[in-house]
Amino acid sequence: MGTADLSTTVTELATLDDADLATVDAWWRANNYLTVGQIYLQANPLLRDDLEPAHIKPRLLGHWGTSPGLAFIYSHCNRLIRHTGQNMIYLAGPGHGGPALTGASWLEGTYTHNFPHVTQDAAGLATFFRQFSAPGGIPSHASVTTPGSIHEGGELGYALIHAFGAVFDNPDLIALAVVGDGEAETGPLEGSWKGISFLNPARDGAVLPVLHLNGGKIAAPTVLSRKPRHEVRSLFEGHGYEVIEVDGDDLPGMHQRFAEALAHAWGRIRTIQTDARAGNAFEGRPRWPMIVLRSPKGWTGPHEVDGVLIEGTWRAHQVPLAGVKEDDAHRRLLQEWLRSYRPDELFDADGRPVELVTRNNPEGELAMTAQPHANGGLLTRDLDLPDIDDYEIAVEAPATTRSESTRVLGALMRDLYSRNPDSFRLFCPDETNSNRLGAVFEVSDRTWLESVTDDDVQLSRDGRVMEVLSEHNCHGWLEAYTLTGRHGLFATYEAFAMVSASQTIQHAKWLEEANHLPWRAKVPSLNILLSSTAWRNDHNGFSHQGPGLINNVMQHRGDVARIYLPPDANCLLSVARHAFTSRSHVNLIVQDKQPQLQYLTLAEAHEHCRRGASVWDWAGNEDLSTEDDPDIVLGCAGDVVTMETVAAAEILKQHLPGLRVRVVNVVNLMTLARPKDHPNGMTPELFRELFTDTVDVVFSFHGYPGTIHQLVHGRPDVDRFHCRGFIEQGTTTTPFDMVVRNQASRYHLVIDAIHNSRRKVRGMAELKAWCQRQLERHETYIREHLEDMPEVRDWVLAGDPAAEPREDLSENGQPAVAR
Repeated sequence: MGTADLSTTVTELATLDDADLATVDAWWRANNYLTVGQIYLQANPLLRDDLEPAHIKPRLLGHWGTSPGLAFIYSHCNRLIRHTGQNMIYLAGPGHGGPALTGASWLEGTYTHNFPHVTQDAAGLATFFRQFSAPGGIPSHASVTTPGSIHEGGELGYALIHAFGAVFDNPDLIALAVVGDGEAETGPLEGSWKGISFLNPARDGAVLPVLHLNGGKIAAPTVLSRKPRHEVRSLFEGHGYEVIEVDGDDLPGMHQRFAEALAHAWGRIRTIQTDARAGNAFEGRPRWPMIVLRSPKGWTGPHEVDGVLIEGTWRAHQVPLAGVKEDDAHRRLLQEWLRSYRPDELFDADGRPVELVTRNNPEGELAMTAQPHANGGLLTRDLDLPDIDDYEIAVEAPATTRSESTRVLGALMRDLYSRNPDSFRLFCPDETNSNRLGAVFEVSDRTWLESVTDDDVQLSRDGRVMEVLSEHNCHGWLEAYTLTGRHGLFATYEAFAMVSASQTIQHAKWLEEANHLPWRAKVPSLNILLSSTAWRNDHNGFSHQGPGLINNVMQHRGDVARIYLPPDANCLLSVARHAFTSRSHVNLIVQDKQPQLQYLTLAEAHEHCRRGASVWDWAGNEDLSTEDDPDIVLGCAGDVVTMETVAAAEILKQHLPGLRVRVVNVVNLMTLARPKDHPNGMTPELFRELFTDTVDVVFSFHGYPGTIHQLVHGRPDVDRFHCRGFIEQGTTTTPFDMVVRNQASRYHLVIDAIHNSRRKVRGMAELKAWCQRQLERHETYIREHLEDMPEVRDWVLAGDPAAEPREDLSENGQPAVAR
């Protein structure tokens, strides 16, 4: 569209003619009617009879106050789309206004298309009303069951974040995000206005925020609604927006004013994009438009009830007439309220929306409830993955060399960026290099639309690596990026994944419910890498030491939740390949960035990851020529604890060669569960093959010890599992002191093996005493030298233990196992 054509279109949009005014207003009134009906009615949907108690639901649930504003904005967006063909999705920050969004999809016919039993007639309308916030029905939020939604809004704060994530690399899409003024008080929302600092108009779509100041939240006024107008304007101008204000409750004046504001905002967006895409140089960040809409909470609803003001106050938030089933006067007020929308003008004799209403619906997939971008699996293309073999870390012998495992993931993602220039991104809170993923900067800068100085490194508007010091933004951007059909990874320090843990939970819930909806296409998985882990944040201290996200993800349904703890680089490659090709999972990958021992070749890693858990024969000393069970099983899951387990097994092999030791490493944590508890759970036969049915297991785990006990619930004789893990002991200290403080060191594991072995062998008491002396020596050594003992710090796996000299375990003997 040329400049002259754009200007003409904006001028035409800015003025509502009589025909457009009639259909926009009729659509809005119809939506308001549907909203009230969903909250209150279980019968008599078209008010063909006077309301009786039997027509009223026994439980009145839902949120009226925000809904008429949501419907008002939506109706005007429909008109914009009809006149321009604009691809647009609608994100309702006040997601409790769900009935306005489900009402929109019923009016547009999308609801009936996806749920054929909810027909567009009187019978279907009765079903539609009855199912809302009811057993066997749908939630009150704009949830996954709501066509056109990628944003539930049940937990406030993420509307703008999701809007920006949806439009990155989506040049033709506008995400209109309605921000409720209660939601605007949340931390994540306050931090999400900066999204325009990362939005490139040459390649990205646009976000149009509509801050809806209706004055109240559940029980009090909102901060922004009571601030002076000039302060509100200054706040958002300071964020970099062009602020457009629309105020009032008068009709049709509000229709005219909002149509003008929306036309101006759309014209400004298209001008910014057209200039950028024509190759015209632009300095810094464009000033994107936003709308501040001030309208009454509960607009068009009851103004007063029993002499108490409702409209425009917090009292309109939920159900303004709560006693209508029992109270005749309130029921008459409800009937007057519903009839104020003149339903006979909106629905025909059969209950279908009349042409005056449906004329405002965009055609086909342009309808916001039918947008493929809001059902992103329909648009998903498989990643162009390079050959994983090209990234293999050479392992000539297990546990003899060290590498920074996450560097190989960085190299893989570098090539994913090159091969998928518009469908893959890394999202990371200022930690890409810190987490050893910096290879991506060989092919892409960081996205940056603010000013750049000579001292800046790899910042540019053309960059596609997303770094912002906000876990909420990074997590939410990736959520929406995947929900609109693209791929990516969120990488963060392990402890600070808890900042956005509720987002992980909400996204998992979304995917779980989407699995029950055949019309929801599978989307790329939400992939989360936790690095800088609890065990290796010894330099930062206790605040940086916490593996809690594992437990949050583990609670979710097995068809969604996946947790991987690769012990080395090649296992990380294998896990990453699976994660990037999976669909509709939350893949939690936990691996530290520091140099760590490498154990498996890539071929071995693939087989290990395919199984989820394996016996590492090279780490134990069983006689494989017999079928005898071992005397003790050492299990492990996690990189640092795997090293401690292998070291503990080596000590046992050296000093108690008659003790039969088996080492089992678990890479897919959920394989420990029973198959009926998780689809990745290993069969009873495989569990027996690894852990036996009777031998005690000393299990060393990256996270909280109780997690393992929860996972093995229902397995044979679970009391034989003795788990070591993170027990909230930490500080700024040495790496080995972290495992000592949490009683998960190699010496603790050896002592556990001695205590729990089903067969006692000569030398156990002597070895236990030596381990205790080693722990005492460690404490003295780190205080004197400020680093770990050499035999720990430089430890690698010995060769054939039978060919190695035995350590002196005497009182004054000094160990010599370092290599």
